[in-house]
Amino acid sequence: MTPPPFSTGSLFCVAQNNVHDQLSSSMTWSSVSLSLLDSFWLFLALCFLVAFVAHKASAHLSRGYRKSSLFTLFQDLIRYGKTKQKLHRAEWLRVFDVPKRWFWHFYAISVCWNVFLLLSSFAFIYQLQSYPPWLTGMLEILTGVPSSGGQAPQPSTVLVQLLLCVHSLRRLLECLFVSVFSDGAMHPVQYLFGLGYYVVLGLTALCSDRMAEGPGSFGSQLDWIHLAGFVLFIMASLLQHRSTVLLARLRKGKSGRVETLAHTVPEGGWFELVSCPHYFAELLIYISLGFVLGGLSFTWWLVVLYVFFNQALAGQLCHDFYISKYESYPKHRRAFIPFVL
Repeated sequence: MTPPPFSTGSLFCVAQNNVHDQLSSSMTWSSVSLSLLDSFWLFLALCFLVAFVAHKASAHLSRGYRKSSLFTLFQDLIRYGKTKQKLHRAEWLRVFDVPKRWFWHFYAISVCWNVFLLLSSFAFIYQLQSYPPWLTGMLEILTGVPSSGGQAPQPSTVLVQLLLCVHSLRRLLECLFVSVFSDGAMHPVQYLFGLGYYVVLGLTALCSDRMAEGPGSFGSQLDWIHLAGFVLFIMASLLQHRSTVLLARLRKGKSGRVETLAHTVPEGGWFELVSCPHYFAELLIYISLGFVLGGLSFTWWLVVLYVFFNQALAGQLCHDFYISKYESYPKHRRAFIPFVL
């Protein structure tokens, strides 16, 4: 059987489809422009990637360079708590140290700020009260997208705001009533960064509305990926809390009272696989929030990328500390991702 003749109409349709595909491709690429917020998170991710690589490479540096002031400053900026103990610093640098136990300040600010944003979203949805002009202006600057005025927050965004509040409140309560902090310290730059971190994070969650397609009923916008993200959030939160409890028990007696502030080898739970399962849980929490947002928020995956490199650096520093202090430290343990890193 011979094929049908290739008509002029068919040729026109093929050409039209090709033009359409090219236009769609160009539109797709042109839409991948980085906003100010995207650039911020990408910059942070790259900074911690460079810091992680530099730290790994520092083991091969000459002893003379590792005693230099530049190397000491770098280590002072990336270390905190127990990983700062063996760092030889000038006395004047120690004057500016901030107690690590002040971690609770970060979560206190996070609870207050994210609760405010959550209540603002509820007021928008149920009372039709727009965001304050100053907040709308901040969102426009961060995203580069003009305010639509009457578009209410997306259900997935509100759910992420709620989970951020839950996460921050849990971490605040753990810092105040579960964790047992030693006399460890952190750099003032780390402290100031921590104070502003959750403020920007809350704004990032709210900015996801700017890339959403439009409002809809709560049930119509939630599907299996949002449910999977919620389940992962619960599981990761339980893992982090369990790990925090196990760390606290290392310094408490059977009565529950603090008996020592010394550092010992953690055991039990996921500590049998990695040195820092609480850091791994932190990464999983941020991944879960990406799923709750529908998995399509490019900005949020940049946040996840930052968290990955941030926790990788912190986990590697802790892992190196345990290895250097305990000769019998289990060799099969990784830093913070089981069997991988």
